[in-house]
Amino acid sequence: MPPARHLLRAKDLADARYDEPLLVSDLAAVAGLSPAHFSREFKRAFGESPHQYLLTRRLERAAALLRTTDWSVADICFAVGAGSVGSFTVSFGRIFGRTPQAYRHAYPPAQWQVHIPRCVAQAYARPQNRTFREDRASTFSLGCSE
Repeated sequence: MPPARHLLRAKDLADARYDEPLLVSDLAAVAGLSPAHFSREFKRAFGESPHQYLLTRRLERAAALLRTTDWSVADICFAVGAGSVGSFTVSFGRIFGRTPQAYRHAYPPAQWQVHIPRCVAQAYARPQNRTFREDRASTFSLGCSE
């Protein structure tokens, strides 16, 4: 049975604003339910409590930032909405099995990643099966300004 629309609204809010100090009561208000009823329904629908879901989203985003930036662990901690570096490090270790620093060192440094200008990525992602004016020779321009 699919989760109710009001629960999805709350889940979408947690996904979009994970970096803000959201409380279960904030999510429950969006869903139009009391916090206790919301927590029960959310867990029944999604398999984890709203608090755990929000923590997981924050830690997933933190892991992505550790892999792709050279920000300090403290900067990443506060960028994803964690309250303190200590609790962030403990929670991160519980989920990923290592400290944030050890997790970062398991991946290539961020400066090794190639920056691809947005216009090139967009042009590459365009569908190749064109149906408009296929009889003319293709004139493809990137139009980059980056």
